[in-house]
Amino acid sequence: MNKIVLVPDSFKGTLSAIKICDIINEEIIKVFPECRVVPTPIADGGEGTVDSFLVSVKGRKVFTEVTGPYFERVNSYYGIIDGGKTAIIEMSAAAGLPMVSGHENPSATTTYGVGELILHAVNSGAKKIIIGLGGSCTNDGGCGLLAALGIRFLNKNSESFIPVGGTLNEIVDIDTEQKDKRLSGLDINAMCDVTNPLYGPKGAAHIFAPQKGAGEEMVKMLDNNLRIFGDLLEKISMKTGVTKLPGAGAAGGLGAGLNALLDVPLVSGIELILETIKFDNIIENADLIITGEGQIDGQSLEGKVIFGVSKYAKNNAIPLCVIAGQAIDDQLDNAYDHGISGIFTINRKAAPYCESKYYAEENLRFTIRNIMTFIKAIKN
Repeated sequence: MNKIVLVPDSFKGTLSAIKICDIINEEIIKVFPECRVVPTPIADGGEGTVDSFLVSVKGRKVFTEVTGPYFERVNSYYGIIDGGKTAIIEMSAAAGLPMVSGHENPSATTTYGVGELILHAVNSGAKKIIIGLGGSCTNDGGCGLLAALGIRFLNKNSESFIPVGGTLNEIVDIDTEQKDKRLSGLDINAMCDVTNPLYGPKGAAHIFAPQKGAGEEMVKMLDNNLRIFGDLLEKISMKTGVTKLPGAGAAGGLGAGLNALLDVPLVSGIELILETIKFDNIIENADLIITGEGQIDGQSLEGKVIFGVSKYAKNNAIPLCVIAGQAIDDQLDNAYDHGISGIFTINRKAAPYCESKYYAEENLRFTIRNIMTFIKAIKN
């Protein structure tokens, strides 16, 4: 083995993508000490997105102070790549769920700080913004972000205010005339790996708000508010169906707000990441690609990290090894048609996730060592 490229997603709740790369790298070198291992950790748009990009491409982190989830001042950051031309923003760095741990309330939190990150990046010279929509503590339809960029939300008294999830129903008009002029010509893309609409049984409130601290009654209220807001969005933007757009419900409805009022496309996160980091160049002359996630199932083959990586592996005729915490076999009938060469689960004994998660690192090490030893035996 001369070159192996590592491109895992995180194992949610156990190991970050960067940690997984470190572990796999260490175990490969034990068996193939001369092998060149290329770590390319991937994040899905949530926490860790900026760090993952900066491992794969040259860039730097920019630190700044912005408005936090409860309108407090917080320290935040974003990434700069392409010589300063492109900014990578994970919205969870200004409105992430870990920031409100112990006092979650999606009816009161804001995305205002995410808008401030965009403006800071633009002032620093960025011409392209990539926003990761993941890990939010919000349900404000993106109103906070949009307000930071100069869009005004007016109540029945024609007063401008910054709506949150619990006050979206108070918006009677949206004024886009004072939108920040610095946005003109700016290329903004949103990384979105969920397909949920803005509201309804599969919308932002019903599917994601309970994870953010909402009880049953709050979920109903938030969903109704998103419905009212969505109707107004479609009227103002003249974009019929924007509330049903796949990904409109991402990050508490941020997807819908960005698309309707800023014309931001909601794109597959993994495809945008692999294109941005020039993955074709990274895998050139590779003998093997290793990817993985906590669980491989049918969804993994429909736009997730494994799906995106498998297309590159297949097009370049490079073997692709998938490592996962567990596999849902009855959903993977056509996995090998996608370019996957082998699927390996790391759990060495039957145990529920609440137990096995504590052994993820040692199980991953054991699995990689076994695979590498097996490959070496075949080559010999």
